[in-house]
Amino acid sequence: MGLITCTNVVKKFGNFTALDNINLDIPEGKIFGFLGPNGAGKTTLIRIINRITLPTEGQVLFNGKELRLNDIEKIGYLPEERGLYKKMKVGEQAVYLAMLKGLSRGEATRELMKWFQKFGIQPWWNRKVEELSKGMAQKIQFITTVLHNPKLLILDEPFSGFDPINVNLIKDEILRMKNEGCSIILSTHNMESVEELCDEIALINKAKLVISGSVDKIRSEYGHNRVEILFSGEAAADAESQAPKDVEGLFTVLSTEKVKDEFRSVLELAPGVTHNDVMGALIKQVNLNSYQKLMPKMSEIFIKLVGESGGATSQSIDDYRKAHGGK
Repeated sequence: MGLITCTNVVKKFGNFTALDNINLDIPEGKIFGFLGPNGAGKTTLIRIINRITLPTEGQVLFNGKELRLNDIEKIGYLPEERGLYKKMKVGEQAVYLAMLKGLSRGEATRELMKWFQKFGIQPWWNRKVEELSKGMAQKIQFITTVLHNPKLLILDEPFSGFDPINVNLIKDEILRMKNEGCSIILSTHNMESVEELCDEIALINKAKLVISGSVDKIRSEYGHNRVEILFSGEAAADAESQAPKDVEGLFTVLSTEKVKDEFRSVLELAPGVTHNDVMGALIKQVNLNSYQKLMPKMSEIFIKLVGESGGATSQSIDDYRKAHGGK
């Protein structure tokens, strides 16, 4: 059993089903990715885990016990929709938000000073929030989300609006917290971040859980069966003339290109063939320098699985609420 266990979770807004019988186990000390098209139900599930809303049916357990209101003190939540009080001073607001998490004013100030120094924003302590750039404001909100060392950290599109330097800064902090035992839920559309950070994922589409499991396992099971080879050839020759030929029942050559002093081909292997068989056939055709299995990108798997499960949802919860007077 994981840190968070969702059993038969259903959430309805009137006649609209936002979550349909979700069963999910979120492991402790791992980074767990929530994936899915807009309106699929990810944010609704996050809000249930935060007790912002309650499930219509089903149960959510925290550390093996029913999730209760006082468990929220152990959770840090950075929503996608963010906002700070523009007229307040940065330090004053950060201390206020930290005190809401249970820290005393003295503890909050000491810890915040450490974080402000780490992020290089200490000169902004007495400036008003309205003077901050979007990225600077997001740094403040990230700090106040993690300041109380939560057992569970929930991040909804945490890299939105950040430049590459600050993206790496936040990624480093996320990995540090994971290494220190924090469990992290990462909801994002950035598949590169999923591949780089996540240990496990769950894909939700049209209110239903499509798949969940380790990233490596899902990439292995749901990807294509392709390999990349590098081989030597005539230096002055073009890639097409040097490309290996298809071998019926073994592989099809998808592409060949020249890379510096070598040639690179991508092959699609036939079902059930062994890599030894493929390499044996290739050695008869080219001077083989390297051979490696190509793992599919999460973006490719995402598109494939969403398509197989009926495509992206056509009506988000927000659309539904607007259409029904905000209910």
